[in-house]
Amino acid sequence: MYTIALIGCGRISFKHIEGFVDNADQLNLIGICDPVISRAEEKEREYRKEIPAANINIYTDYREMLSKQKPDIVTIAAESGKHLEIAKNCLEAGCHVICEKPMALSTKDADDMINTAKKNNRKLAVCFQNRFNAPIQRLRSALEAGRFGRLLHGTIQIRWNRNAAYYAEAPWRGTWEQDGGTLMNQCTHGIDLLQWMMGEDAVRVQAQTRRFMRPIEAEDFGAAIVEFKSGAIGIIEGSADVYPTNINETLSIFGEKGSVVVGGLAVNRIDVWRFADADIIGDHEEKVLNPNEKDPPTVYGFGHTALFKDFVEAIEENREPIISGESGRKALEIILAIYKSQKTGKPVDLPCDFSTLEMKKYFDQ
Repeated sequence: MYTIALIGCGRISFKHIEGFVDNADQLNLIGICDPVISRAEEKEREYRKEIPAANINIYTDYREMLSKQKPDIVTIAAESGKHLEIAKNCLEAGCHVICEKPMALSTKDADDMINTAKKNNRKLAVCFQNRFNAPIQRLRSALEAGRFGRLLHGTIQIRWNRNAAYYAEAPWRGTWEQDGGTLMNQCTHGIDLLQWMMGEDAVRVQAQTRRFMRPIEAEDFGAAIVEFKSGAIGIIEGSADVYPTNINETLSIFGEKGSVVVGGLAVNRIDVWRFADADIIGDHEEKVLNPNEKDPPTVYGFGHTALFKDFVEAIEENREPIISGESGRKALEIILAIYKSQKTGKPVDLPCDFSTLEMKKYFDQ
């Protein structure tokens, strides 16, 4: 049994509570922290509905919590711009860390987090929970089995709506200092899935972003072409301007011997499943398609539970979690390269060093 604590009780934190409850045989929640104490108390009530006998302490200062509670694991669901400082303090206090996406807002800060984890012999994971979606796992298995043959191209489409009320709810959203824009916040999951399937070895990015409608500093739309080491091409389309509500998040992977499209509200439904070897292995399309599957109640899906379970197993087996700091950094670097491409008007080769802070005032010129 591992003790665990939560830092940050905003929009995504209910999924952390869900993950704690679902892994209650391995995780014992002992601390919840948020600068607004009422939000921490709300999360405590959510947890106690399922685990009434829990002994949880509430804090407004996470440093005090670390000192008094000394949790084995901390999950961070605070503003993105605060991830570096919080994660480093937790790691240096001897805690393993699961950090919400994006792990940081610059390549330098991401590297600092990764190096701090290594220096202190602690595990670091990034919350890309959609990797654990059942259709995504099926797609990954087909890829690892070589069923696609040579990969040709892939696309990720994130067609969502985040209106003015969403940004007014938390003023840090959409700022270069604390968040970045739609690509960094809403689209980072899909970009992670695309690069994970295409080889995790992007070498060049060319992009266009816009601030079409939303009252924010950063972009509310982005489109990019990503070249991978193999020569395969990735295409990114991400928007927070879709009228009137969220439509879909769809990942499509195309190879010389296979085509798969995983759609739904949040990459949760197989829409196309076609392979040249289907007759040989008996994997016929009608056996795997699930067009009647309901969308999850939120775009966050159900992957946090599996991600937290994998993290515990990584500690016990002394291995890297499936989405380690190094793995989680890859999507971040692609998004930062997109920003750099927009700023310079040129393709950007990877690796690259960039920060959202270098985009300040870009759309205000």
